[in-house]
Amino acid sequence: MRAVVQRVDRAAVIVAGETVGEIRRGLLVLLGVAPEDTRADAQALVDKLLGLRIFPDDREKMNRSVVDVAGSVLVVSQFTLLADIRKGRRPSFAGAAAPETATAMVDTVIGLLAEQGVPVATGRFGAMMEVELVNAGPVTIVIDVSGGRVH
Repeated sequence: MRAVVQRVDRAAVIVAGETVGEIRRGLLVLLGVAPEDTRADAQALVDKLLGLRIFPDDREKMNRSVVDVAGSVLVVSQFTLLADIRKGRRPSFAGAAAPETATAMVDTVIGLLAEQGVPVATGRFGAMMEVELVNAGPVTIVIDVSGGRVH
């Protein structure tokens, strides 16, 4: 499982001209799922997302989490995060989970976030999405999870 996490002032996902998910201050999480990803991987990712101290405190130090600032999370499935570009010019997506598996794992991440009381918005799995965001900082972090551990 790979996530690209951006600290945002606002973010939205638009499908066919309709806003399907949007947040104000919080985290935009672009999420790629591999075939071997498990619920333990999803839990490890959620734990890291909720504890990640990347929001400023009163002294402008990155010392607060999305929970501390009462922020939201926008989760957008993005299989292209698992692209293999080592050979040739066209990316291979063989390392990405099949849609059924990926959908279930993305839903697991969303459910685990919601269980913690964090407001969650989403994109639309499999749709052509436009993602709009205002990256605050900018702050962008890549998180890789496998075997229930963050790498």
